[in-house]
Amino acid sequence: MEAIKSYIEQNQEKFLNELFDFLKIPSVSADSAYQADVQKAADWLVSRFGELNMDRVEVYPTEGHPIVYAEKIIDDNRPTILVYGHYDVQPPDPIELWDSPPFEPVVKDGKIYARGACDDKGQAYMHLKAIEVLNQGGELPCNVKFIVEGEEEIGSDHLEEFVRKYKDMLSADIILVSDTSMIANDVPSITVGLRGLSYVEVEVTGPNRDLHSGVYGGAIDNPINILCEMIASLKDPETGKITVEGFYDKVEELSAEYREEMGRRPFDRAAYLADLDMADTGGEKGYSELERASIRPTLDVNGIWGGYIGEGAKTVLPSKAFAKISMRLVPHQVSDEITDLFVKHFQKIAPSSVKVEVRPHHGGEAAVVSTETPGYKAAAKAMETSFGKTPIPTREGGSIPIVALFQEVLGLDTVLMGFGLDSDAIHSPNEHYGVFNYLKGIETIPLFHKNFAELAK
Repeated sequence: MEAIKSYIEQNQEKFLNELFDFLKIPSVSADSAYQADVQKAADWLVSRFGELNMDRVEVYPTEGHPIVYAEKIIDDNRPTILVYGHYDVQPPDPIELWDSPPFEPVVKDGKIYARGACDDKGQAYMHLKAIEVLNQGGELPCNVKFIVEGEEEIGSDHLEEFVRKYKDMLSADIILVSDTSMIANDVPSITVGLRGLSYVEVEVTGPNRDLHSGVYGGAIDNPINILCEMIASLKDPETGKITVEGFYDKVEELSAEYREEMGRRPFDRAAYLADLDMADTGGEKGYSELERASIRPTLDVNGIWGGYIGEGAKTVLPSKAFAKISMRLVPHQVSDEITDLFVKHFQKIAPSSVKVEVRPHHGGEAAVVSTETPGYKAAAKAMETSFGKTPIPTREGGSIPIVALFQEVLGLDTVLMGFGLDSDAIHSPNEHYGVFNYLKGIETIPLFHKNFAELAK
């Protein structure tokens, strides 16, 4: 343990500078204008893996963005850890809300500010540095394989094909992922549950062209008004429940004992509201903020547009209105089924004055992992050693669809050992990642490898 800490301390500046180089690459997978940068990020990773003396490093092209694969096989009789991460990032918009340029990383108040700092470049790169740390002590305690993809932020469209095609190559004993968060820097935790996702885009069309609001206003339905009314109707204002028919049919009602156990997680509501600069919270009645954000399904508008939004005024009734809508799902809800239910419901509630199209984007299934596996126990022991406290198992509201995919195709459990914080503003302006968290991950991950080598025998 002391040797690990000493090496990290001696190389802290190098570790940070390498991450900064990674963060400077604007690998935005959702925007084709950044395609060359996404490829550049993949190539950058190949070079870094090459410095780790891996047995094999390859880039696998897909119909979208490439997947980087690397492996180091020490002994076929030793357990194998398959590490998953992603090098693509969310779009930085709105740029004007950043305090510093999103692809020019800076450290302020002990935090690294840049798009991808926490999600997931910083957390993925910890695993490469952990291998560097382990290399200082001789050979690795476990065999290790890496998948680092470039499409996580757009639904991992081509990962399933890759995993099924190369199932034998990806054989392992456990999957290790750092793309989640902890409760706090002094309250370590390990994620044991994730929500699924159904993501759609809706289009509402009224007249065949934009119209003068004075000539036609009051005589026809405005598609933006109609879209807003339709969206508003998707939730019951009294209960906060989603009104899509059949939406809750497969939702598991957790026991009072389980919910009581969840309630023991430290939560400062006043600090939560202060951090968000809000006076109150909202959501489904009868559930706490922590429950609403983890064990209950949701429906949210992620973007809405139409008509004139430029400077000044333009008195126009738009022909079309659009919105992007995401639904976070809980175990037993199936993303394709929920998408179908939404499509039918949205078309049903549309008035005859407009035409509606719903375009599904991507989805994924919820996942719950056991705390009784050697992988979880190895992670808990590693965090207890590095943090000096036993980590708390938690369920998160985010989605990592590959967890369910890995279980189905590879038959493997996943350990979700993340080091971010909910306050790291991932997907938002001013995304950041604590220097403490980055270095603590590099300290803890080698301990996981050592523990798993013992517990998986």
